[in-house]
Amino acid sequence: MTASATPSPYLSAYPPARREDLVEDLHGEQVADPYRWLEDPESVETKNWLAAQAELLDARRAEWSARPQLRARLDSLMRTGFHGPPAWRGERLFFARRSPEQEHPVLHAVDPDGAERVLVDPMRLDPAGTTTLDAWHPSPDGALVAYQLSESGTEESAIRVLDVDSGALVDGPIPRTRFSPVAWLPDCSGFYYVRQLDPERLPPDETQYHRRVWLHRLETAPDEDVLVFGEGHDKEMIWGVSLSRDGRWLVVSGARGTDPRTDVYLADLADADLAAPAFETLQEGVDARTSAGVGVDGRLYVWTDRDAPRGRLLVADPTAPQSEHWRPLVDEDPEAVLTGFAILDDLDTPQLAVSWTRHAVSEVSLHDLADGTRRGEVPLPGLGTVGGLITRYEGGHELWFSYTDHVTPLLVRRYDARAGEVTDWARPPGASPDTTGISARLVDYTSHDGTTVRMFVVGRDDVTGPRPTILYGYGGFGVSMTPAYSASILAWVEAGGRYAIACLRGGGEEGEDWHRAGMLASKQHVFDDLHAAAEWLVDEDLTRPDRLGISGGSNGGLLVGAALTQRPDLYRCVVCSAPLLDMVRFERFGLGRLWSGEYGSADDPDQLRTLLTYSPYHRVRPGLPYPATLFTVFGSDTRVDPLHARKMCAALQHATASDATTHPVLLRVEGEVGHGARSVSRSVDLAADTLAFQAWNVGLNPR
Repeated sequence: MTASATPSPYLSAYPPARREDLVEDLHGEQVADPYRWLEDPESVETKNWLAAQAELLDARRAEWSARPQLRARLDSLMRTGFHGPPAWRGERLFFARRSPEQEHPVLHAVDPDGAERVLVDPMRLDPAGTTTLDAWHPSPDGALVAYQLSESGTEESAIRVLDVDSGALVDGPIPRTRFSPVAWLPDCSGFYYVRQLDPERLPPDETQYHRRVWLHRLETAPDEDVLVFGEGHDKEMIWGVSLSRDGRWLVVSGARGTDPRTDVYLADLADADLAAPAFETLQEGVDARTSAGVGVDGRLYVWTDRDAPRGRLLVADPTAPQSEHWRPLVDEDPEAVLTGFAILDDLDTPQLAVSWTRHAVSEVSLHDLADGTRRGEVPLPGLGTVGGLITRYEGGHELWFSYTDHVTPLLVRRYDARAGEVTDWARPPGASPDTTGISARLVDYTSHDGTTVRMFVVGRDDVTGPRPTILYGYGGFGVSMTPAYSASILAWVEAGGRYAIACLRGGGEEGEDWHRAGMLASKQHVFDDLHAAAEWLVDEDLTRPDRLGISGGSNGGLLVGAALTQRPDLYRCVVCSAPLLDMVRFERFGLGRLWSGEYGSADDPDQLRTLLTYSPYHRVRPGLPYPATLFTVFGSDTRVDPLHARKMCAALQHATASDATTHPVLLRVEGEVGHGARSVSRSVDLAADTLAFQAWNVGLNPR
């Protein structure tokens, strides 16, 4: 498969980019890669090209007249702030909160006397705002907090332990603990956690892998920690670890990368050496996702999509944990996906609270804990999303959960099972926007193969006819597009536009079957679903192709990258953020190897041919009028390497037949941030650029 050679008639409008005559024979396929030199970010040639792209972006940004107004509104909407759900340890309370003037969430503790104190403030540690608080884990007695920080967006966390009373650092840092859970021992003398092996012991291309479960004792050096689990398993396994509240039952679960199948192991620590637990296998080598844990009532609870693609809940005696002993407690729902549960035990009749999503919209049901009989539901404010079901560490009759929807900033709600009442426990600390006259509706549309797909459409009630519209999607890894407050969506809609979020195959909105219908050889379904969503918006007279932009990031960047090469006629503009675009070489960079279960591997001849059918970088063709495109990438992104956007940008600038004045192809590179969390100010600037670019293209003039 050869790349385009005929240059765009507008090529002189773009920084020059050398094209190499590089064609490789891969399993009999001729695969061109004319911009491989752009994979090296340190070469003088790449740096000069990037500097020229930055100058071009600055010049074109000056034309986006809506940017100042959009930026001001985005700043106001993002300054609503954030208040997270509680973590109770005895009578001490922990939570994260971001006030309107703050750049990052700050970890707080509230003592039994009601005194509130700041424990970890990333801005105090790094006034530049490039350090993020990735996770925090209070000890069972509330005297200590293990917390994880990373710098410059790398997400390469290190664990530290803080004494809550004094605020003093008493342990750590423990490095290489990216995405690690922390499972405290009941006596608070240490914890189980996950750490990567020392990179000095590994080949250079394997330093992102080789995770193991370790036991750490406080006030000992990390190199003295005891290896507990993981030796001899696949180097790409990602492990989780949890401990029952009585400290007896240790669960280790793992998946190879992001594969939708898990192995689960259980160890009884009663009278056992904590450093050498003996594990029983609950599930290994089974093509299903499963998680397990022992509840406060001593039963083993198993969530699984094994023989139940939308998930079900089973129970067993932990002394006989094998799958043949699992007993149904809450059956699979034919239309709703079971997402979580919590035990409410301090009641005359103990209850089980269960969270679901029905076509991406959350529900919470109540069941008899003994036999799973449904007894009622917890009322919710609207068509929204519930995040987490949280009880006190020792159990009880209270339940906390977060709630948000497209017009409601995140709330924390409290359900009192004794009184049967739901109240707001915490609201955002800043002023919430007035969303009167703005609504979201869930619609159905038909994809090209007849499959019914759902989509949220958000807009002003007083707006009619075709409007400037942004269509957003993701479609991968079983991630569901559930309703959530977004400053970008609200700013766009307030200005008179529409915003649509499609629940594409590849996501988890309809369970694991829905996910698998959009992965590997079925990936084209995801792109077809997006095209069908766009066509539905046009057919329903909600927009026109010349007023329609698409947006996506990460796997969603792959989505919109494929969409612009497959249907350039359907979209006026594209925002493609932190994208995967070279699907032949994606496994060689960042965390790419972890995703071969989702996409396939170029090492497999059949999978390579599938990848080449949609790989955006390889599907760019000369002489086609491509949409205006803005690539946004982040210099410290350790998940998706910015090289994808660099190569695709050069390829599009070379090939497009669209006028560079009216349909530019641009690249925005931001340093010292990564794939995930960032400061509010940086979020505002990024959103202002992407919305202003789209507004300029589709004709949105903010009111």
